[in-house]
Amino acid sequence: MNIELTRLLDRSGDKIRAILNILIESPCFYLTDNQELFYFLRRHRREFSDYYEKMYGWQLIMDSKCARVFKETWHNNAITPANRAMFTFRRRDECLAFMMLLEFFELQLEQNSMTVQERDNLRFRFGDLLQHVHRRFQEYFPDETERNTTKYTEKNVLDKALKPIMPQLEKYRFLKKIPPPQDLKAQQNEVIYEALPALYHYNTAALSRILPELDNQEPAQSES
Repeated sequence: MNIELTRLLDRSGDKIRAILNILIESPCFYLTDNQELFYFLRRHRREFSDYYEKMYGWQLIMDSKCARVFKETWHNNAITPANRAMFTFRRRDECLAFMMLLEFFELQLEQNSMTVQERDNLRFRFGDLLQHVHRRFQEYFPDETERNTTKYTEKNVLDKALKPIMPQLEKYRFLKKIPPPQDLKAQQNEVIYEALPALYHYNTAALSRILPELDNQEPAQSES
């Protein structure tokens, strides 16, 4: 452990141990998870960043609402990518749907004049997201639309692209489903989601570089 973090241990050992554990217990540590520990991490960001870089070769990424550690290299090659517990999508249309979600997120922020500094997170209707993703699939695959095929109908986009990724986005805390009032049963399109701060850490411009590669791949086989 680096000297500066070791010195902190003498007076704040419990907080340091808690933060080190929190940062590897889930992909993201949010301000709302524990404000006291989050502010402590932010105050001593340099010490924690040096520790993760020197001890693990990881990068500490942090903004006003979210902190996470990022590793570029997987060291145990005996564990294949398919068996790694990590956030990932492997089917082409699922990858595209995630990128389109990020695009939708950025558009909603712009339309609502919001930034990561806002106290409240962006909320949106699932139906608005579906409409955006459906339109973008039709724009990205114009040949399918011109031939009047049914591959990218709204229902197929919902079933084959969006529905498969939503559980992972909730599991890894990119999105949070807001329960409707007890006396109201919301239809699927009316379900409200909260966009959690980790979405700010992904960039659609960077992700768009994978589109030509994905476009040349055959879609994975559908489950029976």
